[in-house]
Amino acid sequence: MDPRADLERTKDRSRALIKAVNAPMKAFGQVSLAVKTSEAISVKEKEYVAIGIAVVQGCDDCVGFHADILQKLGGTREEFCDVLAMAIQMGGGPVVMNAGRALEIWDGLVTA
Repeated sequence: MDPRADLERTKDRSRALIKAVNAPMKAFGQVSLAVKTSEAISVKEKEYVAIGIAVVQGCDDCVGFHADILQKLGGTREEFCDVLAMAIQMGGGPVVMNAGRALEIWDGLVTA
């Protein structure tokens, strides 16, 4: 498993989709931008919400994408693990497996 290489493949697939179905992808990008402009909670907190949803849904590509953003926003492994714990509490056994993969992705994306 190489989380950095997986993240690059995810970004490549997204770029291909932008070319293939530009209007829907552009609209999706506008939704993403719009939800981040509200100031009720920080962008970092919103990214942690995205991580929780990604873990519950079992979307490793989503975990990698949002974990990378969180690390750039100063997110910590401790905060990340708190979100994983909440996802486990809400999702039960299957989420335990997803959370283990999510932690592996986080650790694999950490740059020294």
